[in-house]
Formats: sequence, structure tokens, C-alpha cells
Amino acid sequence: MATQTQIKPKLLTAEDLLRLYSEGVRGELIRGELCKTMSVGVEHGEIASNFIGELRSFVRPRRLGRIAGSDAGVLLERDPDTVREPDVLFISAERLPLDVRVTGYSELVPDLVVEVASPSDSRRSVHDKARMWRSYGAPLVWAAYPDTRSVDVHRADGSIVTLSEDDTLDGGEVLPGFSIPVRDIFEP
Repeated sequence: MATQTQIKPKLLTAEDLLRLYSEGVRGELIRGELCKTMSVGVEHGEIASNFIGELRSFVRPRRLGRIAGSDAGVLLERDPDTVREPDVLFISAERLPLDVRVTGYSELVPDLVVEVASPSDSRRSVHDKARMWRSYGAPLVWAAYPDTRSVDVHRADGSIVTLSEDDTLDGGEVLPGFSIPVRDIFEP
């Protein structure tokens, strides 16, 4: 009687993902498996850009750290590798000095992560992404919901506060002094 051998699919590494990206394949790695991503529209991009613009205007003149968009990628685990792409990230200059060049993925969990809900995302799936970032040690996660024009603030102490467009979002202990009216985040 012949026995069957099962062939395990090859798990990808962070280095494989970088190579695939140069070949036009876009995605994240979750425990070595490619999860393809795609563009999600103008509104999503505008909101992410609004976050980047406001954060950059605050962070850059003070030399507080780095702001990056989704293409940056963060290597969260090795063997098998997990690389996730938040819509926006901030890493403090204390943790990643500004004179250090990072050509691949950051291996530092961001101090602040912003996730913008895509049209196909459920509130639960965005909440799960925020919880995932918190589980890896991100002290502050903002989850923005264009349909309700609201932002959930996930803090280091485990609390979650939902802000409406009439509220003001602040940087808490991660970016003291930073604030923006939630309404401005959703304006084109």
C-alpha cells in the first residue's frame, strides 16, 4: 500500500515580501502566508493623508520621530514572519534615531498606529487590527471610521474611547501637545 506524502507550502519571509513588492505584488505576511491587499479608494487615501499631514506638521519641526504610510510595513514576528502595514505609523526618535536609515521593514513596533476603515471592513475587523497592534505593544492606536466620521482611541491602559466629529483627537502620552478636531480628519 502506497503512502501519501503531504507537501507543505513554503512559508514566505519578510525578504520574500520585499522582493514580491518590487514585482508588483502588494500584501502583508501573516505567519509566513501572503495576504494580498489592494487600493481601497480616494476617500480612504485622503483620510490617511490627512493624518500624515497633520502628524508630520507637528512631529517634523520638533524632530520627534518618523511618520510613514502603509507601504512602510512593520516586521512583527520571525520564523514564520509577520509583516503588517498600518495606514499610518509614528515611531519616536528616542526609539529610532532620525539619523538611522531603515531601508527595509521596521522591526520596531510603532508608538502610534492609525488604521482607516476601508469600505469593505467591518467595525469588528478594524477593532481586531487595533487589538493586534496593541498586543504587539503599540501604546496608541487610532481607528478611523469614515462612515460614522468617528475615531476609536485604543490606549496603552486598555481603554477605548470613541470620538465623534465634534470632539478633538489628541496625542496623549505618545505625542503630548498634538491635537486635531476629528471633523478635520474626514474633510477632503
